[in-house]
Order: sequence, then C-alpha cells, then structure tokens
Amino acid sequence: MKLEVNSKKVAFYTLGCKLNFSETDTIKRSFEAENFKSVSFDEYADIYVINTCSVTENADKKFKNYVKKAQKQNPNAFVAAVGCYAQLKPEELAAVDGVDLVLGTKEKFQLTSYLNDLTKNEFGQVHACEIEESDFYVGSYAIGGRTRAFLKVQDGCDYKCTYCTIPLARGISRSDTLERVLENAAEISSKGIKEIVLTGVNIGDYGKGEFGNKKHLHTFFDLVQALDKVEGISRLRISSIEPNLLKNDVIDFVSQSRSFVPHFHIPLQSGSDALLKLMKRRYLTDLYTERVSQIKSVMPDACIGVDVIVGFPGETDEHFLETYRYLSELGVSYLHVFTYSERENTEAIDMDGVVPQEVRAKRSKMLRGLSSKLRHAFYESQLGTERNVLFEGENKKGYIHGFTENYVKVKAPWDPSLVNTMHKVILKSIDEDGLVRFEYA
Repeated sequence: MKLEVNSKKVAFYTLGCKLNFSETDTIKRSFEAENFKSVSFDEYADIYVINTCSVTENADKKFKNYVKKAQKQNPNAFVAAVGCYAQLKPEELAAVDGVDLVLGTKEKFQLTSYLNDLTKNEFGQVHACEIEESDFYVGSYAIGGRTRAFLKVQDGCDYKCTYCTIPLARGISRSDTLERVLENAAEISSKGIKEIVLTGVNIGDYGKGEFGNKKHLHTFFDLVQALDKVEGISRLRISSIEPNLLKNDVIDFVSQSRSFVPHFHIPLQSGSDALLKLMKRRYLTDLYTERVSQIKSVMPDACIGVDVIVGFPGETDEHFLETYRYLSELGVSYLHVFTYSERENTEAIDMDGVVPQEVRAKRSKMLRGLSSKLRHAFYESQLGTERNVLFEGENKKGYIHGFTENYVKVKAPWDPSLVNTMHKVILKSIDEDGLVRFEYA
C-alpha cells in the first residue's frame, strides 16, 4: 500500500563529508518529488533521516545524539539511518533506541520506496546489500545555501589504505558519465549558484567505472577541461584529490582556466615516509613536495590545504616531529588534522606501536596550532592584493562572510544585498578573529 503523504514533513541531518551532503540533498529531492515538505532538523517532523559517517569514532557517537534529538522533537517520528556507518554496522544502528529503518549504500537512494507507513517499528529494520553489489552509480549534488553547490562526480575507492573503511562502506571506484556531470553542472548553474565544488571519494580516479566499464573512458583532466566550458558557472573548485592523481596537466590547466580557482586540498596523512608505507599510501614525501612546488610555480598565490593523521600505530615522537617540520617548511596554507581512531576490519587495528590517547591529543593540538600559524602567514601574504570575493548567505553576529578565489575568508558588516554576489576587493588587514577586512577595488 502506498504511503499517504498529505504534506508529511521530513528532516535531514548529514554527518561527514561534502559527498554525504550531495547525497543527502539528492535523497531530499526524492522526498519532495512525492510531496513531502522538507524542514529543519530542529523542527517537528514525521520522518527524520540521518546520513551517517564512518571515518571517525566521533561521527559514530554523534549519530546516537541526533537520534535522541529527533525523538525530542517528535517521540513518534519515524527515524531512518543511511550512509557509510549504516552499511558497515547496520545491526548496530538498528539496535539504537528509536531507529526504525537502516539502509545501506545501495538502498539509500530508494528510501521513499521503503516507507509503506510511518508506524514506528519495535525493532529497526535493516536493508543493506553486500558491498560487492555496490557497482552502480547515482549522480548527486547539494546546494548549500544559495552560493555554493557540491557536485558528486565519483564514488567508491580501489585503494587499500590500512586505516580506512571507506572501500568497505562505498565499494569499488566508479564514476558518473561525463555527459551527466555536465548536465548536473548546467542545472546547478541555472539555479543561480555561482560556485561548484567537485566531490567524490577519490575524484582523481574519475573515469573508472564510467558506463559500467572498468577501464577509464575519460580522465579527471578530461572532466576538468569539459566543466570549464559550462556557461554560467563563475567558479569551479576541486575538493580533496590524491597527490599521485593530481597531474601536472591538471595543475597547469587550472592556472590558465576560465573558472577553476587556485585552491587545492591534497591529503598527505604523514610527513614520514616510513609511516606512509605503513599506511599503504601511493606516494612518498618527494612526490608530494613536487606537487606543491608545481602548484606554487604556476600559481604563486594558490591556497593549498593538507589532510594529516596523528597517532597512527607506530608513530614515534621522531616520526611526529618529522611530519611537523615537513609541514612547517612546505609552504602550504592550512591543515585538516585527524586523530587516528581504530576501525574494525582494517589492517591498522592489528598493528603494533599503539599511540596512547593522551599523546594523540597532544600531537593533534600541536598540529592545529601549526595550522593557525600557516593560515595566518598565508593571509598576510595576500594583503594588498586584488581579489574576487563571493559572499555567503548567513548573518553571523552582524557580519557577512565570503571567500576569495584562493580561499581567503573575508568579513564585512551584514548587508543582505551582498548575498550571492561577487565583488573585486583589495585585502587590507587581518582581524582579531583571523578574518580579513577589505576595501572595494
């Protein structure tokens, strides 16, 4: 029997990465197509959908908090869990008090078809395929506010990094067709969105699995060149891309591009070659240094972000200091610091040399401090330059924020007429909160 909607309300919460956000918005649109009304997670709803993450232990814990939050809004609400954690630990999520439905990687995009009625279940129902069956592709994009969209171009990963559960949660590497990516980009542009961020699990692997083929029909470079021709997009931004897959032809093209911006986020994970080998990363620091040098040589003002993990098994004080010194001297702009957490069914969980939690916390704090210094130094290097700022849509304590093309965050007194507009500015000074003030050029 088909569920009678009658303007039922649905609320969503997303844990984790930009890719998850793009998929949540796609699921949301499937509800809206069936006349559900989307509301904030803080509001009363008939259905609450939580898109889960499995990258860190903290994301696992947050899930239970959001189930409780949903029940507080409406004790009789139907609660569904989808996403990576739902694929890896479906029975565990189903056992959480208040959870009615758990859908894995393959099933999450058909969520509405699992809703015969909204009666709460005594026990959470589980529908999760074996991950080997996740060889399909669902194109997705998310529009965060009115200025920026996350466009999914690729899913899954064939890498075997020893700390990572993503291949177990999302399956093999596979890509959207080039034609469909371009259609989605044009659709986003037609909504007045000025910036698109490309996202996926391993976007540099784009082209693998396109049309169901195991070989690459297109490359990431092909994708970048094609997207640069889409009319109406002011900015295209590459999200996280593996250093071994960020080729010089892409870097050189971005430096001359019409719409791609000089901003790269490149996972490093460790500045110690010994640890990179233990992690089974596909590069060593020499290659990483080469990539950063190439970017700086053709785009001296480019912003470069780095992912780094602290506390990986076997990381000695010497290994950590090697990483700290390497990052201090590399010339990058900011760090995303992750504290290693043990994940089941990974190689690293059985490795010797477990780092005590208090040591992990200390190292994380040191790298976060370094990140603040690197960002401040990068912002200082940009003072006096002329940049284009795209303003965001939120009033934050009386200020509006925006980003330059090379990811300098600026602030100005709140003015709603600035939302989703671009302006030439001259960067003038760094505020006490670390943001940049400007004057119009």
